[in-house]
Amino acid sequence: MHIAIAGNIGSGKTTLTKLLSKHYGWKAHYEDVDHNPYLQSFYDDMQRWSFNLQVYFLNSRFRQVVEIRRGNKNVIQDRSIYEDAYIFAPNLHDMNLMSTRDFENYSSLFELMSSFIQPPDLLIYLRASVSTLVEQIQKRGRDYEESIRLDYLKLLNERYEAWISKYKQGKLLIINVDELDFSKPEDIGLVIEKIDAEINGLF
Repeated sequence: MHIAIAGNIGSGKTTLTKLLSKHYGWKAHYEDVDHNPYLQSFYDDMQRWSFNLQVYFLNSRFRQVVEIRRGNKNVIQDRSIYEDAYIFAPNLHDMNLMSTRDFENYSSLFELMSSFIQPPDLLIYLRASVSTLVEQIQKRGRDYEESIRLDYLKLLNERYEAWISKYKQGKLLIINVDELDFSKPEDIGLVIEKIDAEINGLF
């Protein structure tokens, strides 16, 4: 079984992935932020490094999905392959931070890759307001995230909502993060109840 957690920067994907991995005994696949050779460069100069960063993420996540489907374990994935293609890359293109030539090249690559993979059995979308995102980004204190602008987060949120409203690839569970605190056992309990209700139909 393949579960993926989707959500904007600072929505709590990694925290929830860790907690659910521990609770269910699922193998966790994390977004490679610590060893990503482009991330710091991207935040320093988005226009120069946007294409490189997006191709790196696409390659990384494609490899993850191939590995997940080849294996026989239940896996939870921190961010899905669709988010780069439907949210981050088009947003960068619209902000004139990725050229049309690079965006079309990237989109063509994604279309080819996505034709070889299956969607997750369950997609969990973490919905969060910009104020919640900012609060959580500040809490974790990553240096390269200090320069993220509010308008950038707002645009990403709008794209997430547009994508989720049309998501038909598989089962979808939406969790409102504004009303939850993942450090509280009772809040995690509520999330687990909702997930149990969804995955009972997958077996």
